[in-house]
Amino acid sequence: MRNSTRGDVDPFIVMDVMEAARAAEAAGRHIIHMEVGQPGTGAPAAARAKLAGDLSDPLGYTVGLGLPKLRARIAQHYADWYDVDLDPARVVVTSGASGAFLLAFSALFDNGERVGLGLPGYPSYRQILRAVGLNAIGIPTDATTRFQPQPGDVAAHDLAGLIVASPANPTGTMLDLPEIAALAAACADHDAALISDEIYHGITYDRPQVTALQATDDVYVVNSFSKYFAMTGWRVGWMIVPDDHIRRVERLAQNMFICAPHAAQRLALHAFDATSECAANLATYAANRDIVIAGLRSAGFTTLAPPDGAFYVYADVSAFTDDSLAFAADILDRAGVAVTPGLDFDPDRGHHWLRFSYAGTTADMTLGMDRLATYMASR
Repeated sequence: MRNSTRGDVDPFIVMDVMEAARAAEAAGRHIIHMEVGQPGTGAPAAARAKLAGDLSDPLGYTVGLGLPKLRARIAQHYADWYDVDLDPARVVVTSGASGAFLLAFSALFDNGERVGLGLPGYPSYRQILRAVGLNAIGIPTDATTRFQPQPGDVAAHDLAGLIVASPANPTGTMLDLPEIAALAAACADHDAALISDEIYHGITYDRPQVTALQATDDVYVVNSFSKYFAMTGWRVGWMIVPDDHIRRVERLAQNMFICAPHAAQRLALHAFDATSECAANLATYAANRDIVIAGLRSAGFTTLAPPDGAFYVYADVSAFTDDSLAFAADILDRAGVAVTPGLDFDPDRGHHWLRFSYAGTTADMTLGMDRLATYMASR
């Protein structure tokens, strides 16, 4: 059978790590999961209880842009959290943030155009861009720029678009309002589209979170119910688009997805009321963050990206290895701790980095750090 070069994308390495961890568990081993960015709690119990009452409805198709009540509630969320007055018509409910990126890239760019993203960065940006015929332009970042792209990168790389993330994956670093405004201005000056990935909003610690909508309306903002609302498997997210892009995105959404899953949209609507559970999750992440940072430093990992938000620590392991893929496999095999090689996030320099997720239980994070310390002491 013939095939298309669109399918010539790199594997999502963290998913391969998950499969290796699953196989180890099937063989009877106990594995601490620090590889995947998945909250340990699952969707809020209060929201799931309300959804149970909805299941007597047929739950057929919704309109392409999403349940009107959910879109209105998302708009209210921007007023509550950011003091942003948002027209619900600009809200697009999507099949996870991944569906939002596919819609955004299709609506904004023509084949062959150059879309920039910071490295290290979420790997699926690069792979989705490639699959839809676009050129993913990696922009190397480091600690001097808090692992974030800079305004000058837009013109320097002749970009048609720029993806930024705050809090970022894998580093957890954040952008403040002047930084976002400067990036938005640079994109406007170069006729480039700005896409702001904000799926870790709500999971922040030392720095205030800001949305790109506080700086400009000329932006696509992507968010998700997967992280703060702990709804990973339900596959529902949202996107805010400019007024003059609503119908363009609607046409794409109708044809690509028809709509996001109806039951997941209902659950998302109820999740906005589960404030106490979400606050408890955030307190758990904050405790886990302290445990993991202290544990990594005690084990010898002293160079870390500053984790302002999300639930990851990105650690430099160059003192121990030139092959983070093999290092992660050895940690899983000998310590029973699943972690993600930096190659997922930076194909050029990721061989010197590992990402540790602390989205699980505090007990698991404590045990994971104990196991890692024992492993490092035995090397």
